[in-house]
Amino acid sequence: MTTSENQLFLLNMKTAEMTEISKPGYNYSAAGFNNEETEMYYTTNQGGEFSRLMSFDLDSKTSEVLYKTNWDVMYSNLSENDTYRVIGINEDGATKLVMWKNETQQPMELPDIKDGNIVSAGFSESEDLLRLTVGTSKTPNNIYVYNLKTKELKKLTSTLNPEIDPDDLVSAEVVRYKSFDGLEIPAIYYKPLNATASNKKPALVWVHGGPGGQSRVGYSALIQYLVNHGYAVLAVNNRGSSGYGASFYKMDDRNHGEKDLQDVIYGKKWLASQDYINKDQIGVIGGSYGGYMTMAAMTFAPDEFEVGVNIFGVTNWLRTLRSIPPYWESFKNALYEELGDPNTQDSIRLKKISPLFHAENVKNPIMVLQGANDPRVLQVESDEIVEAVRQNDVPVEYMVFADEGHGFIKKENEIKGYRQIRLFLDKYLKKEQVNLPDTGLKD
Repeated sequence: MTTSENQLFLLNMKTAEMTEISKPGYNYSAAGFNNEETEMYYTTNQGGEFSRLMSFDLDSKTSEVLYKTNWDVMYSNLSENDTYRVIGINEDGATKLVMWKNETQQPMELPDIKDGNIVSAGFSESEDLLRLTVGTSKTPNNIYVYNLKTKELKKLTSTLNPEIDPDDLVSAEVVRYKSFDGLEIPAIYYKPLNATASNKKPALVWVHGGPGGQSRVGYSALIQYLVNHGYAVLAVNNRGSSGYGASFYKMDDRNHGEKDLQDVIYGKKWLASQDYINKDQIGVIGGSYGGYMTMAAMTFAPDEFEVGVNIFGVTNWLRTLRSIPPYWESFKNALYEELGDPNTQDSIRLKKISPLFHAENVKNPIMVLQGANDPRVLQVESDEIVEAVRQNDVPVEYMVFADEGHGFIKKENEIKGYRQIRLFLDKYLKKEQVNLPDTGLKD
């Protein structure tokens, strides 16, 4: 298994017969059986750039395409009595649902929910009710129930903090820009409500995790918090991101910190071209792999970004790849395939693209957030990059969370971390007079 291929098998529990469905070089994901157990369903990108929904006949052992489009099919499920099918599609960074009656396979009309994106659906046992999970970039997901007979739609939850006015939040939009080689890069953009040519705003390029993740249209508490405080945010889907076809996904293999970094830099150039953005106040921020890209930008392109915020990010690929625990063996093999094996000649390139070994290049302020219990990015990695950058007499804000791993689990830590990020940006990007408080979490 790698990040771009895996295997799918069918096991007969009575006879112990094992049938491989998959072919080498592609991704597969199971999607259940029909009630009669005559067909199995799965998704795969075999035969095209995007994943399609397939049916596998258990008698003839043959597969056929059930549904395909020019985007990835993410999932599919059947209703209790196989009357209906729901298909979830990753369409340009947002989830689109297709629902049909199986006897006709003609798409059915779903309820129109203002400012809402239906991200998933499930049927009641009676097949009369449809549970809808609905999200937007302005509110966390909520649950609705839709009566298929009466067409009545009822909202069951309200997850946005009542102290927050949704009108103060911004709707995300999909934008595209050309990178250094002409490749079109998709991105999710959040523009402050009061940004104008006469009221210019600072901006951030946001880089998702992964490698191979995707920034999608949806609610992000940190992004909305920053935008609400006057920062435009461009969440780039650099080459190597998922959701835009198999070829795009593989474009950064053994090329990390190079062409994908240029995609991030050209995102900054796109921001700088907007007349309401202060082109001298653009930073870079990201978590996990996005944290690596942040430090790569600050190290290998030190004049491009005014600040960098590294959230649980890799800075030493040699250590990170060598320290993957044994219970992540398949994940380790996948990363070795995509990034390189640190125990071979690949180590030369991995050292070249690791910010830690080039920390003397960093000249602008950085912030690093680290979980003390992180099994992926060990704390010593962040300790070392922080110490190395401080040798440059560069301002460094460092937060270590004693009870966190690779990302935030505890809400109180998330709130403290986000507030500190905003204050750091206010001080070093907006150039405001800010005294960063001692949270008790810093080193």
